[in-house]
Amino acid sequence: MKMFVHSCRMALWKVVAIAMIAVISGCSADLAPDQLREKELQGQSDEVVVGVVWPFSQRNDQFREGLQLALEEVNQNGVLGGKTIRLIEEDDEGSVTKGMAIARQFAENNSVTAVIGHRSSTVTIPASRIYDHAGILLLSPASTSTKLTSMNSSHIFRNIPNDDQLGQALALYAADAKYRNIAIYYTDDEYGRGLANSFEDQAGKSRLRIVDRLTGFKEASDVRRIADKWAALDCELILVATSAADGIAFIRELRAAGVDTPVIGGDALDSAEFAAAGEDVEGTVAASVYNPNEKSVANERFKQQFKAKYGVEPGKWAAQAYDSLKLLAQAIEGAGSRSPEEIANQLAGLKQWKGAAGSRSFSASGDVNEMSIVMKKLHNGVYNYLALEEGR
Repeated sequence: MKMFVHSCRMALWKVVAIAMIAVISGCSADLAPDQLREKELQGQSDEVVVGVVWPFSQRNDQFREGLQLALEEVNQNGVLGGKTIRLIEEDDEGSVTKGMAIARQFAENNSVTAVIGHRSSTVTIPASRIYDHAGILLLSPASTSTKLTSMNSSHIFRNIPNDDQLGQALALYAADAKYRNIAIYYTDDEYGRGLANSFEDQAGKSRLRIVDRLTGFKEASDVRRIADKWAALDCELILVATSAADGIAFIRELRAAGVDTPVIGGDALDSAEFAAAGEDVEGTVAASVYNPNEKSVANERFKQQFKAKYGVEPGKWAAQAYDSLKLLAQAIEGAGSRSPEEIANQLAGLKQWKGAAGSRSFSASGDVNEMSIVMKKLHNGVYNYLALEEGR
């Protein structure tokens, strides 16, 4: 009889255990992806996992070096009472398909708190929707399209001026330098359209005249027709809203067609690839970020540490990578948690945070505020800081 009672009790406990597992599983199944992540990150761990996505193999441009420098500094003392930050680096190769696959991979990993990346707006925008749904905080150090923050997600932050801010700076430069008739050449993608639109909007407010706007060309004969048209329209300045590679190709064709009109462009032209393109691109003015000559304590320390470690002066992307991780680490420490939601609240509340690339805060939509835009002019293969009063 005792054996029978014992067997019954054991069977009953098994039924209860199975029922409890079913209830717990059911509750988990009812949680949204962002809620599942928050629950996972409330648990104990000795590390904070941060994804980093960048076209490392094709266009690293010192980004990994700046990132590693920041990681070493942060992990000397750690965050959250000595936890280390662990980076998971992925190369999206500038591909939308690969970028979205990486985003889904991070979304399925509930230990990931945040992602720093991607480089191209064309990749970042669709990937950001995946991160937002999964409850991952995204800090973008490079993508300038205004569409990135248009959804007003509490998880998405941009650590670089957007196209509206860059377009405004370029138009104000053109007006200050007394240019009036301006042509726009752009690539038909998120970056090109965004910068061209923003520049044109501000140009109208600054009483500049856009004499032509076009995208793409097939061959040299097309460029010769463009050159003749712009000469007839008395074009004094050309805005090139493209990637560095496309900008080089177009400007070279313009010069070959006999056009010596000055060129201005956005931060995409502020690259080693563009600067090394030779005489054809000489004199180009770019609106960008990071003035290495800035005498702030944060920048002087960053330059000293970077040169000591790598033996070269840091560029824009080294500064952006360094600042992004340092900024994220401070927000994690301030939140006292691995929770993306709480870290996002910290970022939203930061005021005049000072990094190597200057001071910044964030707007309600996640766009960066108060970050300086630097005008640079290419001379002998080197971009030099250009004060507005220097004009042409």
